[in-house]
Amino acid sequence: MLIRFKLLLYFFTLILFPIVMLGVLGNIIYSHSMEEQTNLHTAQMIEQVTRNVEFYIHDMENIVYYLSNESLVIEFLRLYNSADNREVIQDQVKELLKNYTAIHPEIAGIMIVNYHDMDISNEMHRLARDPLTEEMWYKRAVSSPKELQLNSKPLGRNIKTNQNYRADEVVSVAKAVVDPASGKYIGVILIDLKLTAIEKVLEDITLGKTGFLYIMDDNGNIVYAPVNSVVYRVKNEWLNEPAGSIVKSIQSNSYQIIYKNSKYTNWKTIGVFSLNETLQEVVSIRHYSMLIGIFTLVLAVIAAFFFTSSITKPLNKLRRLMKRAEEGDWSVRFNSKYHDEIGQLGYSFNNMIQEISNLIDMVYLEQQRKREAELKTLQAQIKPHFLYNTLDTIHWMAQERGAQDIVDIVAALANLFRIGLSKGKEMITVREELEHVKSYLLIQKARYEDKLDYEIHFDDNVLGYSVLKLILQPLVENAIYHGIHARRGNGKITITAQLRDNKLYFCVADNGVGITLEKMKEIEALLYSNKVEALSTSFGIFNVNERIRLSFGAEFGLKFTSTYGVGTKVEVWNPLI
Repeated sequence: MLIRFKLLLYFFTLILFPIVMLGVLGNIIYSHSMEEQTNLHTAQMIEQVTRNVEFYIHDMENIVYYLSNESLVIEFLRLYNSADNREVIQDQVKELLKNYTAIHPEIAGIMIVNYHDMDISNEMHRLARDPLTEEMWYKRAVSSPKELQLNSKPLGRNIKTNQNYRADEVVSVAKAVVDPASGKYIGVILIDLKLTAIEKVLEDITLGKTGFLYIMDDNGNIVYAPVNSVVYRVKNEWLNEPAGSIVKSIQSNSYQIIYKNSKYTNWKTIGVFSLNETLQEVVSIRHYSMLIGIFTLVLAVIAAFFFTSSITKPLNKLRRLMKRAEEGDWSVRFNSKYHDEIGQLGYSFNNMIQEISNLIDMVYLEQQRKREAELKTLQAQIKPHFLYNTLDTIHWMAQERGAQDIVDIVAALANLFRIGLSKGKEMITVREELEHVKSYLLIQKARYEDKLDYEIHFDDNVLGYSVLKLILQPLVENAIYHGIHARRGNGKITITAQLRDNKLYFCVADNGVGITLEKMKEIEALLYSNKVEALSTSFGIFNVNERIRLSFGAEFGLKFTSTYGVGTKVEVWNPLI
């Protein structure tokens, strides 16, 4: 009864304490964690949107810079209305502008205005005869020549466009141009950027179910915002700081407002999402946690009464057997009528004792085999050296007798052995692996002559990566003996090595007889099993696939595709090492 009482007390305490802690502190921590994760996610989205918008604006500034350094543009900006070559220069500049708008579809139009009030554009023209040099955008650009001028809604301009877009559909970008000869500012380049470019950045971003992002310029005007009734209720005076996070009540709901100012554009990217929506899940989890906790506690206390009586007796028996095992008696076994956890523990104890006994015997045998293997290894070390010397002698004798075909075959065979041994290394470079399979194909080419052709294609940037050695040669051998050999007429093997999907990709393709559907199913079953006896003719591909999967994981290995009568393709996927 004493042990049973202790177990009941322990069960009750251990169950009650975590339930209370998880029910109270867990929900508080989870609530704060949800808020922090949501805020972090929103801040990351804001940062990403800010960078994307800055990219588009910076791209426009680069275009202004390139145009400012074009000799044709400089020549136009220096023109007078009475210049003789005015029309020729204008046509050349229009063609230049046409190239930029063709490359950048996000540009609605480009206009260049010089200080003599001459303008040129393919998409925009004056609405009235009033001088463009008196326009506000022109004056702002000239008064602050080193700064890029942004106007989110270019209303009231003396400009009409061929595309008939509204002022709220573009962002205007303007900057003054300096004469490289005189150092004076001789005009302004104006670019209208379509808001669809910014819309693409924001349209796929959501903050929960109803949250959203929008952009506001330095004057407090909305550059772009999704259709939402909340956005127009966010007051500008809430967003005075360069960056921040505030909570405001809008339409009887609490909203988290996170914003950040861009140092480049001076625009604010603002994220708005409902706190009630975010915390709704936390409230539901809290209620479910309380119900589950109470139900679990009741069941645990009831079950504890039944468990304790069946634990104490077999535990004492098991403890005595363990004591005998500690003293070196490996013949002990636990026999129990129970099939609960104690019975399973006794069964595991029996297995452990049996395994330990087997391991002792196995270690003894392994030590004997290890000594035998070491002796065989020492005896075999002389063989590669003798083989190289023999091949070198044959190579020299063939050269002396002018037998160039024998020279090539012996050189290929020596290279095949050299890379295959690789000084005992398991990993070699892609360059060595391709060199190895090329040597193998050279030997097979000498055997099959015109019946076999091959091509090896590779990208130079893959040669320095490392792979398990001898993964291509078995596949090529399989293609020759089961594809090309059985084909009537000439056959061809194509090997490809390249980077694909951030992985190292090889492909061995042949135009042999192909593989039947039944055989393909048999091969696929083999590649994902641990038994090779069922298909002994495919031991090579099984070995290659198993080595890759055991070394790097199940996502890598071989993939077969074949059409009977057409040919077979084997894809080999490796990690980048």
